[in-house]
Amino acid sequence: MPKVKAPIQTALPWDVSGLVAGVDEAGRGPLAGPVVAAAVILDERNPIAYLADSKVLSPKRRDYLFDEIRAKALCFSIAEASAEEIDSLNILQATMLAMRRAVQGLRLPPKLVLVDGNRIPLLDVRAEAIDKGDSKVPAISAASILAKVTRDRWCAQYHQEFPQYGFEAHKGYPTLVHLQALRKHGPCPQHRKSFGPVAEWVL
Repeated sequence: MPKVKAPIQTALPWDVSGLVAGVDEAGRGPLAGPVVAAAVILDERNPIAYLADSKVLSPKRRDYLFDEIRAKALCFSIAEASAEEIDSLNILQATMLAMRRAVQGLRLPPKLVLVDGNRIPLLDVRAEAIDKGDSKVPAISAASILAKVTRDRWCAQYHQEFPQYGFEAHKGYPTLVHLQALRKHGPCPQHRKSFGPVAEWVL
């Protein structure tokens, strides 16, 4: 199995004593399904090898690390915002909602939350946005893996109910196959009706 470059811990502008949580999401771009967020507090005494941005890992490696993170992290939480909430709030606000739910679901309260990207959800703890944090901060890498695997498994499960759309293969993204299925069958209950390629087929 090829080696994956480990994340480099980003230096913070202040000293923090206490637990640090990493947060990331999966599923902002697809046309269907929830956006999933995860929050992870790693255990420094029980390190996890080969953590990296979920997008650069193979599905097999992601599945392996999904189990490793759940077994070795001090605590973790996985949350989502539904397709209905995405349509009601917009994708950015729904993503922030899913991240907030993930942090609030942690069994242990963090002193600092590091969020991948350039936006921070409304939280009652100190937080910082880290650009490309999923490739720099191990806890964010772990969160990206939990979110990605959870959403991919949702797509595989939903594929069983609506196989005509091909969710298991394209994970809800606007591929040619997915757009052709939309034209032929119209949207299913999990399609995001506020997204342009879907909206034109909503009656």
